Amino acid sequence: MTDESLKEEILINVTPNEVRAALLENGVLQEVYIERAARRGLISNIYKGRVLRVLPGMQAAFMDIGLERTAFLHASDIAANREKNAADEVANIRDLVREGDEIMVQVLKDPLGNKGARLTTFITLPSRHLVLLPCSDTIGISSRIEDEDERERLRHIVEEILAERDLDCGAIVRTVAEGMDKEALVHDLKYTLKLWQVVKEQCSKSRVKMLVHEDLSLPLRVLRDMVSSDIERILIDSEDDFNAMQDFANTYLPDIDPRLELYNRRRPIFDLHGIEDEIRKSLDRSIPLKSGGYLIFDQTEAMTTVDVNTGGYVGHRNLEETIYRTNLEAAVAIARQLRLRNLGGIIIIDFIDMEEYGHREKVLQVLEQSLSRDHARHQITPVSPLGLVEMTRKRTRESLQHVLCGDCPSCAGRGFLMTAETVCFEIIREIIRQSRQFEFDEVLVLAHQDVIELLLDEQARSLAELEEQTGKSIRLQTESLYHQDQFDVVLT
Repeated sequence: MTDESLKEEILINVTPNEVRAALLENGVLQEVYIERAARRGLISNIYKGRVLRVLPGMQAAFMDIGLERTAFLHASDIAANREKNAADEVANIRDLVREGDEIMVQVLKDPLGNKGARLTTFITLPSRHLVLLPCSDTIGISSRIEDEDERERLRHIVEEILAERDLDCGAIVRTVAEGMDKEALVHDLKYTLKLWQVVKEQCSKSRVKMLVHEDLSLPLRVLRDMVSSDIERILIDSEDDFNAMQDFANTYLPDIDPRLELYNRRRPIFDLHGIEDEIRKSLDRSIPLKSGGYLIFDQTEAMTTVDVNTGGYVGHRNLEETIYRTNLEAAVAIARQLRLRNLGGIIIIDFIDMEEYGHREKVLQVLEQSLSRDHARHQITPVSPLGLVEMTRKRTRESLQHVLCGDCPSCAGRGFLMTAETVCFEIIREIIRQSRQFEFDEVLVLAHQDVIELLLDEQARSLAELEEQTGKSIRLQTESLYHQDQFDVVLT
């Protein structure tokens, strides 16, 4: 059921090399989408690729589609697999593709970290109400349409439309199609069928490793994919993009046009509702809760972990009640942060241990409810024997942290530096090591200012003993450009 009190709006900020879209619910930022000219997302793009290597052990093939890294195609994502195996068993990859084959493929997932893009030959062409499946005969209904009568009505309409035109293809009915009549679905189907013909013709003419079809720009994708009946208005601060969105809405989504507004005030659009501040806060490791507790987010290559702490919250009744209230607040905050940070893959949540079974179930229920409006598919498991909540969230694009940040040059992404004291001991060991291998008159130590000061103060006696032990003088020099754990021992 839709919450009638919920008010949603979308704000779009356009600058020469970057477009950002923010989804707000009752004035609170929930999701951020960023598209940069130099790094546009690849999802839904269609390429003509060539198979480079077939790996039977992985049931996969690596393909060259013209990107920096080779892309990955699994046997289960090859349309021919369905034709060869009616029993839904995955055929041997060598029976499906061979090295050198030229295939039309679509990007399922953007390159993430060191992994190349994931591909499929099950082409999908989305429109406002439908997603055309030209390589499949499946008819699906969005799981967010919960009313069984409505699901059956929409399924019947789509089957009827495809049968009337004798089309050997499938379609998925999107959430926004709920309550729509047959005419709206026919209009969408005509559009996607025409687009499919253009794509096939373009592919036949294109060279290998060429982009055959590129998905819409972010402002237009927002209209196509994110705007529902709950959206009260869409504000955009670029007149050119506003006009393009109006043209798109007039052609495909006439009901949306009244909600489009051009933002032309002096105050930057993302200063409204403190969006810029919220984006910066979402990059912090620690997130405070109103009760005085806090959350700790740690994002790694394998998974994301979330730790819940009571902090300064002491409650008013007993310990169990305090823990329960903190966990309830944390469940809502975690759901929002997962969407805002766009965290995907495996997520482990360490709620504070609760004794009562009913409390554990209620916290899980609140977490599920808070994620009900999430655009990414997710799955939550019950509390494990170790008291952890394990969940997955579909990851198709880079997290907000990976889009906006790079590894720290000081710590190389570790998140910590060796202490000045540790570096001092390393320098001493290095001088001893060098003195036993080489002949020299003097040692010059180059290091960060904090390290040099520690050597001259607390470690002065150790340094004097070292000079006596080696029979060589040791000279210290501060290097302002060195990081705390960086040093050089130079023999002169």
